[in-house]
Amino acid sequence: MSASKQQTLASPATVAGTSLHTGEKVSLTMKPAPANYGIKFRRVDLDDQPFIDAHVSKVQTVERATTLAEGSVKVHTVEHVISALVGMNVDNALIEMDANEPPIGDGSARPFVDCIKKAGIKEQDANRSVYEVREPIHLETKNGSLITIVPDKEFRISCTQVGPDGRMTQYFSTVINPETYEKEIADARTFVFYEDVEPLLEKGLIKGGSLENAIVVKGESVMSKESLRFKEEFARHKILDLVGDLMLSGKRIMGHVIAVKPGHGPNTQMAAKIAKTYAETMSMVPNVNIPTGEAVMDNLEVQKVLPHRYPFLMVDRIVGFDGEWKCTGVKQVTINEPYFQGHFPGHPVMPGVLQIEAMAQVSSICLLRQPENQGKIGYFMSADKVKFRKPVMPGDTLMIEAELLKIRRNIGYAKCRCSVNGQTTSECELKFALMD
Repeated sequence: MSASKQQTLASPATVAGTSLHTGEKVSLTMKPAPANYGIKFRRVDLDDQPFIDAHVSKVQTVERATTLAEGSVKVHTVEHVISALVGMNVDNALIEMDANEPPIGDGSARPFVDCIKKAGIKEQDANRSVYEVREPIHLETKNGSLITIVPDKEFRISCTQVGPDGRMTQYFSTVINPETYEKEIADARTFVFYEDVEPLLEKGLIKGGSLENAIVVKGESVMSKESLRFKEEFARHKILDLVGDLMLSGKRIMGHVIAVKPGHGPNTQMAAKIAKTYAETMSMVPNVNIPTGEAVMDNLEVQKVLPHRYPFLMVDRIVGFDGEWKCTGVKQVTINEPYFQGHFPGHPVMPGVLQIEAMAQVSSICLLRQPENQGKIGYFMSADKVKFRKPVMPGDTLMIEAELLKIRRNIGYAKCRCSVNGQTTSECELKFALMD
């Protein structure tokens, strides 16, 4: 099958058992779904049989498991099901359950992998969308969890599991594809530390838990019906959870996930961050409300105010004025800019000094727009508090904001900011001299 095509199940398949936290009997059926459908859960035990998207926007709680909710309707412990689907390269599926939590099985993703294999996998006509991480995405929490995603040409996860007081510290790293997932990850079982069992019971959790579907760690010993399946079984199970939780971003990713002490809370926070970063990266329209009234200045009107011309005109148009003291301009950054030839070959980045020049030109328009300054030229005198936050690349839409702070005789001061998709790329305070 083509790795570039979406896949769904070839037929329905069912797995039944007992849920971990509620202890209820449950039957779960995986069904085929059309292209671009994604993964959805459906509570067939309820009158209206509601659907819940497997998306981070639906995450309600993350204590010992990931819970999704749509209004008052919930599905608990979804991570193993989603993980199996992602690990086996299934993009679109409808998951029907007659209770609010999937069966726990033996605490691994094996029952769901077997269910997928029983159903079979079918290729679809639509192309698969994979988000290639181009810049590091980082998350660090107060309890010491750390997740970073760096560029990689495959989906890879490296995980360090750290228990209380450093117990059962394990490390494992693998590429995630159907072969490695089934061989190295799917059989890793869920685990709990003995001191956490009583608080979980008091909260009404793990009612269906036993040594047959979870590993209990007491001190330095492992309590289980069978010995560890892998020497790094805990780290492997954390990877299993990560595969499921990160897919709640709505995007398969191409990148290397490096996780230390992960959990459902940090995992779903990172899923939200992936979703946000993807939206910002892929957006072709700046997330500002561009006005269309008389305040808009096209490129020819800009050239009537500024003396600059190609290749040093750094403002394509003015998209809005806020009173007499604020102005917003736009620069479409293209690969045809002459400075990209040498800055830098193979890695084009807009020079920071030209971002400052763009801010100076927008500030000048704000100054020269005022009747008493028309016909003058703004000479750039100094730049203070200059900060560069993010690189500007070909294809970016650079929004340039300038706010006049004060004008004394022929000297003007302005506070400026450049941004791409709402994220600041540079900022500074500028000083000008207005001359005839």
